[in-house]
Amino acid sequence: MNEPAVLAGPERARPDAPAPPDAPAPPGRPPRRRPSRRRVPLRTRLRRDWQLLAMVAPGFLVLLIFSYLPIAGNVIAFQDYNPYLGDNPWQAFLHSDWIGFGQFQLLFDDPAFWDAFRNTLAITAFQLVFFFPLPILLAIALHNLLSSRLRGLIQTVVYLPHFFSWVLVVTFFVAMLGGAGLLAQSMREAGMQPWNVMTDPDTFIVLVTVEAVWKDVGWGTIVFLAALSTIDQNLYEAAAADGAGRWRRLWHITLPGLRPVIVLLLILRLGDALSVGFEQFLLQRDAVGRQAAEVLDTFVYHFSIATGNYGYGAAAGLFKAVIGLVLILAANRVAHMLGERGIYSKS
Repeated sequence: MNEPAVLAGPERARPDAPAPPDAPAPPGRPPRRRPSRRRVPLRTRLRRDWQLLAMVAPGFLVLLIFSYLPIAGNVIAFQDYNPYLGDNPWQAFLHSDWIGFGQFQLLFDDPAFWDAFRNTLAITAFQLVFFFPLPILLAIALHNLLSSRLRGLIQTVVYLPHFFSWVLVVTFFVAMLGGAGLLAQSMREAGMQPWNVMTDPDTFIVLVTVEAVWKDVGWGTIVFLAALSTIDQNLYEAAAADGAGRWRRLWHITLPGLRPVIVLLLILRLGDALSVGFEQFLLQRDAVGRQAAEVLDTFVYHFSIATGNYGYGAAAGLFKAVIGLVLILAANRVAHMLGERGIYSKS
């Protein structure tokens, strides 16, 4: 007669069974070393991944030629650079005098530079508050549309202005809001004094924000729509079954699902805070005056490129780049403190 098996607790490990790699070492023995991964030789990796490397090679070359190699040109910010001292830029660089931080001293003593700096920060802060949230709201509204045909039509309409040049955008707003535009003519017919929005420096910050919204708000929804498509729909169904309304589902499911993307784009926007645009402000600078429309990009053009003082403009550009780097690092550190990954994280 067979005796019944008795289960008296967890099964004892066999004495000769190997211990797992992460198990603690027995007392009196040195700690076990983790098995090291064998490093694949470079030649093997190149032979294995040559298709992927060939695919990214053109983009890498474009990035190298147009983004990284020009960084070396920042050295003229420390020179009294004269492009006519040689037959080519290299000879001009060798024959130009080194003045250290003299260009930066001239830059920081220039009231026009600080006017452009203040205008840039004011426009960035204004657009960060009144422009940055709009693509998020538009993406949520489009995502909740039941009709795919209507959603596609709205997306086509709001994406289209992104492909217009700033010349066409400014011309459109002049035709609508200028002194001889539709708004002014309607006000004259109604017996009111016409208001030329395009030449009012007091409302210029609102004008450029409205222009940017009309041109790029649809294009900015693409990333958020992609992020919304990754949210599990079962979460919405479970929340609705538990009695959660539309606003509670938005607050507890949609926004947390978008939070990593929002934080990432916000960090990138802060890093680009001193680059609010060039063509848009250059086209409208004469209409509203330098005090209202001068930003750092147009300042570099008018006070450096147009006058041939390239070292002065390089100093302004280097200052803008350093401030942008500091803003990115600070914003990324704050994102880590709030539990987000940011644009990079320590492994």
